[in-house]
Amino acid sequence: MISHCNFYTNPLPISTCFHSKVDKQWPQNLALHVKPSRRSRSNACRIRATLDADKSVRIPNQWYNIIADLPVKPPPLLHPKTHEPIKQEDLSPLFCDGLIKQEVTNERFVDIPDEVRDVYKLWRPTPLIRAKRLEKLLDTPARIYYKYEGVSPAGSHKPNSAVPQAWYNKQAGIKNVVTETGAGQWGSALAFACSIFGLDCEVWQVRASYDTKPYRRLMMQTWGAKVHPSPSTITEAGRKILHEDPSSPGSLGIAISEAVEVAAKNADTKYCLGSVLNHVLLHQSVIGEECIKQMEAIGETPDVIIGCTGGGSNFAGLSFPFLREKLNKKINPVIRAVEPAACPSLTKGVYTYDYGDTAGLTPLMKMHTLGHNFVPDPIHAGGLRYHGMAPLISHIYELGLMEAISIPQTECFQGAIQFARSEGLIPAPEPTHAIAATIREALKCKESGEAKVILTAMCGHGHFDLPAYEKYLQGNVVDLSLSYDQVKASLANIPKVKI
Repeated sequence: MISHCNFYTNPLPISTCFHSKVDKQWPQNLALHVKPSRRSRSNACRIRATLDADKSVRIPNQWYNIIADLPVKPPPLLHPKTHEPIKQEDLSPLFCDGLIKQEVTNERFVDIPDEVRDVYKLWRPTPLIRAKRLEKLLDTPARIYYKYEGVSPAGSHKPNSAVPQAWYNKQAGIKNVVTETGAGQWGSALAFACSIFGLDCEVWQVRASYDTKPYRRLMMQTWGAKVHPSPSTITEAGRKILHEDPSSPGSLGIAISEAVEVAAKNADTKYCLGSVLNHVLLHQSVIGEECIKQMEAIGETPDVIIGCTGGGSNFAGLSFPFLREKLNKKINPVIRAVEPAACPSLTKGVYTYDYGDTAGLTPLMKMHTLGHNFVPDPIHAGGLRYHGMAPLISHIYELGLMEAISIPQTECFQGAIQFARSEGLIPAPEPTHAIAATIREALKCKESGEAKVILTAMCGHGHFDLPAYEKYLQGNVVDLSLSYDQVKASLANIPKVKI
């Protein structure tokens, strides 16, 4: 069993759906003090393990920082010009002080401000759902659970970090924030958070997604954000890219360069990032902390934990609290990251220092990278089209504490259709990678007869991604992969760092 974390106090209620006569008499709001029997779990048509949102103690009081528990500390960020370890003041042009302190902290837990937790209550805690119908469809003995983050106002896990980032900037007296977005989920999350706290928000959206996902753009604009396609003519970085390639589909690296350039030139403006950096992964830990308690409440322990990875925030949010328990030898799950075959930073990239953006304006980060000049093919999972992986995830991967695989997008959409037609929810293209990997694992269990518990991250819904589903259903989605020759070429301009 997984141990209780120190910032929860009361026993947790669980609502379940049962078929038996006895189960129908189960009191709806009964606090669960004992584990349900194996028979009860096997008879459940679908389990929704939810925490009581009416009492603040049910939502974590603290974010979890895995750096405190790692056997080897991660390499430092480096100054992009001097290549020396970066100082806190070097980050001040981009980030407010509250977020800089979180970026560099080694503390195990960081308190969540009351104002942030109050906004979290709009959608947190999020449900943990047993995919009973998917299990039946696959005819597998495995038990599949997914943590569903699509219930947030923005429809994904991204507000878990957007809300605190907006709040800390507001507290610092900042009036404007800028950012980039791929599929639009981070941009819409930050636009939502800024509307809550009264900040102006400006977003550079990767051109490929700006054109194909108009409703994400409209969400941002509805919440008051100004949205530009990237590359744009507004910034020096954007104009340079357009001069070299007028039809550039854009990339997250390019969009980051544009947003960072604007933040660096304006004293009243700060930059917000939706993934990759430590403080973002810290905020997302609420996913895993809730999930630990939910799985305890139903008497389950995961054997395999699966999440999609682009920059890494959703994967880290679910897996890092469980990894803490693994490091403490209380559980021993396989932890598996899944990335697109067209942008495989973990499985084909190199582990080295590189810029987080195309123009080389950000600090140098030691990470798995395909090269900061790499422009991924315009796959439908726009949120996974990033040239590098979060330094913390890259470091943990190097330590051998997790696995990584890549999957082509047609298999991902096939899994998404199976999921949608059994569970009812239409996933965003990003978590379809985790779903496809989950189906692979469940089918292996069918062959071996193992009744593994598989936990996966369903980080957002696909309501604004239906054109991608239309292309798949019409047979117009093709697999795009990256050869080692292409990787070699994209790595040619990585900075040479001696440290």
